[in-house]
Amino acid sequence: MDLARAAGTSQARISSYESGHVRPSASTRARLDAGLQPRPSLRLERNRQALIDLAAVHDLTNVRVFGSVARAADQPDSDVDLLVTAAPGTGLVAMSKFALAAEELLGCPVDVVTDGGLDPSSSVAREALAV
Repeated sequence: MDLARAAGTSQARISSYESGHVRPSASTRARLDAGLQPRPSLRLERNRQALIDLAAVHDLTNVRVFGSVARAADQPDSDVDLLVTAAPGTGLVAMSKFALAAEELLGCPVDVVTDGGLDPSSSVAREALAV
């Protein structure tokens, strides 16, 4: 049912495609292909410890996720929004290297923000979940 929902069609129509009775249009095929891609939340779940270890290499700790992944509303084309704690002296270069390495690990876009100076009552701080 998730594939049907992701492709904007019915489960009965998916069954007709699978049986070969009906051929999907090019646009439907593109939606089906996109729907078969794993959601970022699944990618994160599968690589949780590797991401934590990767953060540690870049002097980052307390890795949390916020945004659509935290709300379980992510789609295959969603990004992963990470909130981290940076060790004193950790600069922008280290953060950028971590973001690029995290994108490579997860296979999807990743945005990284630090909690330094973040208002604890902000929506980011309130919805952030430990990775």
